[in-house]
Amino acid sequence: MNMEVRGIAAAQGWPAPGCRCASCNRLRASGERYEPFAVVVDGVPLADLPRTDVPGGYEVRGGGRGRALVASGPGARPEPPAGVEYEAVLLDLAGSPEHLGYLRHTGAVTPGTEVFAVHVDHRLSSPSELERRLAFWGRPQDGPFRTLLLGGSRSGKSAEAELRLAACSDVLYVATGPVRDDDPEWTERVAAHRLRRPAWWRTVETTDLAGVLRSATGPVLVDGIGTWLTAAMDEADAWEEPLRARPLVDDLVAAWRGTLARVVAVSDEVGLSLVPTTASGRAFRDMLGQVNQRLAAESEEAALVVAGRVMELP
Repeated sequence: MNMEVRGIAAAQGWPAPGCRCASCNRLRASGERYEPFAVVVDGVPLADLPRTDVPGGYEVRGGGRGRALVASGPGARPEPPAGVEYEAVLLDLAGSPEHLGYLRHTGAVTPGTEVFAVHVDHRLSSPSELERRLAFWGRPQDGPFRTLLLGGSRSGKSAEAELRLAACSDVLYVATGPVRDDDPEWTERVAAHRLRRPAWWRTVETTDLAGVLRSATGPVLVDGIGTWLTAAMDEADAWEEPLRARPLVDDLVAAWRGTLARVVAVSDEVGLSLVPTTASGRAFRDMLGQVNQRLAAESEEAALVVAGRVMELP
C-alpha cells in the first residue's frame, strides 16, 4: 500500500481561520499553514476508495489489497474488528495518542504498520511539539533506555511521563508511594492518576524499585523517586543519620544502570525550593538531590518540566 499524505490538519486547517489561540498565532507569525486531511492511496484519493465503517472511523483497501484504518475526525478512536492487522493507521494522535497504544495492545498495529498523525490542530502548541511526541511514540518499546523527568509540585511532570509512553502496548506503572486510606485528599489524587492512565496498563504498588528494574524488560513508568526515597529512609532509619540509606540508594542506582527496561521515572527537583526548616527535611532534600544527580548521570534522557513545558537537559 503506497500512501501519500497531502494534508494532516483538521477540517479548517491549522491555523484555523479567525482563531486567536497561541498555537494558531505562532503558525501565522511564521507563515506556516497545514492543509486539511487529504490522502492518496495507490494513486487514488482516499475519498474515492470503497470504505467499511467501524466505530470511530473506517477501513479502506488499496490496489494491492492492503488495509488501512482511518479516524473519522478529531477525537475519534476507530475500533477495528478482532484479529485484523493493518498496513497503515491514520489516527488523531494530537488528541488520543493512547489509542495507538491500544491498537498495539490488541495487535491491530504491528511493528510493520505505518503510523500517521492526522486531524492535527491547535490542541498541539506547535508542529515541533508534534515531532517531539512522534519521536517518543515511534521508539522501540523495549530497552534499555532510561529517562528521568524532574519538576516541582504540579509542574506537569507525571503527565509528561505518561505522554512519553502513551503509544506503548503494555506499560508497567510503578507507584512507589504508600497506600494511605486515612487521607481522603491523597486517595483522590491517586484515583485521578489512575483514571488518566490507559486501562490496559498494569500497576504495581511497591517500594522494591530496584527489584522491578532488574526484572522488567518492556516499558516502565516510575512515579516517583521522592516517595521511594521516603520509604528507603524509613526502612534504614536514616532521618537523623542519612548515610544509613546509602546502601539502598547504591542498589537503586545499580539496578537503574543495569536495567533492560525502557524506563521513564518522575522525581522532584529540590534545588529550586526553600531550605527546609527541619534537620530531617534538609536531610531528605540533600539525599534526593544526590539521587537525582546519580540517576541523571546514568540516563539517556533527562528533562525539567516547568508549568507543563519541557526543557530537555543535555
